[in-house]
Amino acid sequence: MKENKRGFASDNNAGVHPAILEAMASVNNGHVIAYGDDPYTSKAVSNIQHHLGEDTGVFFVFIGTAANVLGLSSVTQSYHAVICPETAHINVDECGAPEKFTGCKLIASDTPDGKLTVEMIARQMHGIGFEHHVQPRVVSITQTTEMGTVYTLDEISRIADYTHDQGMLLHMDGARISNAIVSLNCDLYEMTGGAGVDVLSFGGTKNGMMYGEAVVFFNKALCEDFKYRRKQGMQLASKMRYIAAQFSAFLENDLWKTNARHANLMAQKLYNAVKDIPGVRITQKVESNAVFAIIPEATIEKLQEAYFFYVWDEATSEVRWMCSFDTTEEDIEGFASLLRSLLE
Repeated sequence: MKENKRGFASDNNAGVHPAILEAMASVNNGHVIAYGDDPYTSKAVSNIQHHLGEDTGVFFVFIGTAANVLGLSSVTQSYHAVICPETAHINVDECGAPEKFTGCKLIASDTPDGKLTVEMIARQMHGIGFEHHVQPRVVSITQTTEMGTVYTLDEISRIADYTHDQGMLLHMDGARISNAIVSLNCDLYEMTGGAGVDVLSFGGTKNGMMYGEAVVFFNKALCEDFKYRRKQGMQLASKMRYIAAQFSAFLENDLWKTNARHANLMAQKLYNAVKDIPGVRITQKVESNAVFAIIPEATIEKLQEAYFFYVWDEATSEVRWMCSFDTTEEDIEGFASLLRSLLE
């Protein structure tokens, strides 16, 4: 069988880290109580609480879209609105699920780099108390952003302070939060609960796990009925030990940081390898594991035949190149060499 070639389309396309597979196999013995009442799930919850606070509410689900939707639905009513960047995953890539299942309106702000600011949020704060308008309830930010950029701790804190002053809550889509953690060299709590985040979608699938996400509440009063929402949302895993085992392996021995650090490093190497090639224009700061660039349209298809990736904006020929925990320097060298040959 022909080996599947690594490309630069998505960190979702990468396989599963061997340590994660080993951890799943290690819990595949005997019987334990289903639906999370098992020692492996208790251990994984404790591991997450070690990083995020002993008084946090932690709930495992299968996928990131469910983590976002269920997290938002637990803190909103159908007449509420969620303010987010125009490029946010909840706005672009979740097929309307947040609006369908929460009943809320998403209010999307155009951002040049994928990051909301207090000023952008303030422009959406109107019609408060007016029954003809939806009422802003949640601000949702993505860390790292869909543009590969990273909110600083101060930026998150400013957004949280403003959001809370308005009687609202702050949600963070942390599908790639590991990459942001190593980018800023901070700890997980500093970036989330310590900065004022109320609800976190803590992802691992893009960073070496097989599947599974955690919804984390920094105030347990916000999740009193979450177990029912999770069940109704078809996200209560009967054999939860296999999600739990992944998270334990992910967090122990800093595997999550090791994987993310490698992916970020490969993105920097990719950036350095292509930035000076004539005809290539880098469009965003390379702060995580993503490189965004505009290249000649005629080059794209030939390049994709060898190393698959996605076009981000067809109108401008802007492309996105994602690095993963298993990206190699040889991958980057081959890609850059081919790109250079196509543009010479």
